[in-house]
Amino acid sequence: MTKASQVDQDLIRAIAELLNKENLAEIEIEQDDFRVRVTRSFAKEVVQVAAPAYAQAPAAAPAPQAAVPAGSVPAASAAAVVEDLASNPGTLTSPMVGTAYRAPEPSAAPFVEVGARVTEGQTVVIIEAMKTMNQIPAHRSGTVTRILVEDAQPVEYGQPLIVIE
Repeated sequence: MTKASQVDQDLIRAIAELLNKENLAEIEIEQDDFRVRVTRSFAKEVVQVAAPAYAQAPAAAPAPQAAVPAGSVPAASAAAVVEDLASNPGTLTSPMVGTAYRAPEPSAAPFVEVGARVTEGQTVVIIEAMKTMNQIPAHRSGTVTRILVEDAQPVEYGQPLIVIE
């Protein structure tokens, strides 16, 4: 069986529509053992999937496509996860485009982990933009319930980074 025949076409369409509708360069969705990361450049649409496969959009296709394990999260569920995060007041979003770093330096411990208590103003991530390291503070005090970015991951303006409840 080819990778193309294992693709959930409804999920691909939902992610591509969300990517285009929100004018994002990247979306990463993770739920249980399922994880898909879809990225594109604005000059040429390209898709990268963290696991298990990599696919590129066909030249004639206007929307990006990604290989996804068969029987995975339904398209409506994937879109709902992203929308839930956007509407959650505890979600800290990226104030800029850049590269997110979870620790002050490569060999150091991360600023925060899931379950950590943070105070408003405490640095929780660094975003490098134009060779400048920008400390991103917690927007509220509380407990970190989700970390939505990996270390050294590119992020977009408004992309959810961390959920603090």
